[in-house]
Amino acid sequence: MKYVYILTSLDSEHFYVGVTDDLRARLAKHNAGEVTHTAKFRPWQIKTYIAFSDEKQAFAFERYLKSASGRAFAKTRL
Repeated sequence: MKYVYILTSLDSEHFYVGVTDDLRARLAKHNAGEVTHTAKFRPWQIKTYIAFSDEKQAFAFERYLKSASGRAFAKTRL
């Protein structure tokens, strides 16, 4: 099972989109500062996540959420 997740920073308006097999462990890494891209905006909380049984679909959806139209979709719908 793959999870596409959106994190929001508690301190600011930053967000992060990613894919993982273990959502709890990945959130712990983000909040521990082990992910370079997100370390300076921590702490993070999960805004939403979607589970996929197909790995290709998960990575395609993550790629979509990182696009301009995907960001707009996530902002209004997720």
